[in-house]
Amino acid sequence: MNRLFDKKESWTNKERETRQDESLTGMVKLGYKKSARLKAIMDENKINPKNIKTREDLEKLPVTSREKLVEMQLSNAPYASLENPSVHIDRIFTSPGPVYEPHLSENDNLWARAFFAAGIGPADVALNAFSYHLVAAGLTFHNGLRRVGATVVPSGTSSSQIQVQLIKDLQVTAYVGTPSFLMAIITKAKEMGFDFKKDFRLKKACFAAEPLFPEMRRSFENEYGIDTYQMYGATEVGDVAYECSQKNGWHICEETIVEIVDPATGKNVAPGELGEIVATRLNEIFFLLRFGTGDLSRIITDKCPCGRTSYRLAGISGRIGEAVKVRGLFIAPSQLKMIQAKFNNLPLQANVSRVGNNDVLKVKVEKTSPEIGTPAWEENFRNIFKEICTVKVDQVEYVDKGKIKPEEKLIIDQRQW
Repeated sequence: MNRLFDKKESWTNKERETRQDESLTGMVKLGYKKSARLKAIMDENKINPKNIKTREDLEKLPVTSREKLVEMQLSNAPYASLENPSVHIDRIFTSPGPVYEPHLSENDNLWARAFFAAGIGPADVALNAFSYHLVAAGLTFHNGLRRVGATVVPSGTSSSQIQVQLIKDLQVTAYVGTPSFLMAIITKAKEMGFDFKKDFRLKKACFAAEPLFPEMRRSFENEYGIDTYQMYGATEVGDVAYECSQKNGWHICEETIVEIVDPATGKNVAPGELGEIVATRLNEIFFLLRFGTGDLSRIITDKCPCGRTSYRLAGISGRIGEAVKVRGLFIAPSQLKMIQAKFNNLPLQANVSRVGNNDVLKVKVEKTSPEIGTPAWEENFRNIFKEICTVKVDQVEYVDKGKIKPEEKLIIDQRQW
């Protein structure tokens, strides 16, 4: 078992739920008194704040999407009356929309758990390549790094050449930023005549804001000796989840309640099913309950060997609009890409049709090798498909090599409603 950031990470699930429910109850009561917007939302939906006692009770409230939050703030700037006017706000961030976000607190642990799980601490010099200008990323990541004791180089969005110079001169050991930018920095270092693995001390990287694709992760870790970690959050609610050394799902932050819901109804789906990530940040400053991120994921309830007891998110499977619902469950293109990766980038395509009142899922697969199509191969393929997508394949159709074009959609919905 790894060292933990604090005792909260080892709480039993019952203890965590009890403590978070207590915080939620207090947040709702305070928000109803202080926030004109939250009061209006609850009154419109005939919800008594005394009846929000547990995370399950959150289902009584509507999900607020980012688009809805923008609309609310445009009609009532700057915070849509979701803030606590009695609390002094130390910083105000913005993001495209615009959305104005009051910084939650100078003394919170935003991102500290993620950096601690990645092994970053007082011995590290960390390059923070997120913007410090207006948006929340740079300063909140900066504060998280300082909470774990790291020395921070606030490089922001400086050019890749300047980043190379900073990494070399300041003997940087850790990187915080997007994976694509780190790859650009490595490419620039090669152009400048350096061997990145031999000439630099950078051995850890924490990524956010864009996907870390498996091929890129393998390249960072195998070619350049960089231990990589993924972090997930939203500017409206802060950090949501992070990866530990096991790299098998993202631990949900202790200060955040995460629901996985059906985007059409706002109701929670069963554990393990795919749905939209809806986050509620427990705080006394900004009363944004049930923020809909628009991202699709599922919950992992299995115990993690690292010792952290929180449930985990199974990465991001796509965005609302990209996924297709089959027999009540979502399938996202990114899930199919995961299956392709397990079968040597096998060209495939899912087709959803409807026979009577039943959805039918057929998967086309190119015969790129002799074993594809054998009973043993198909059984293995069906098992892996169900493991990743939850949904069972009704039919596997084999087509000649080259029949599935790279530009075609991975999921074709042929149903007529």
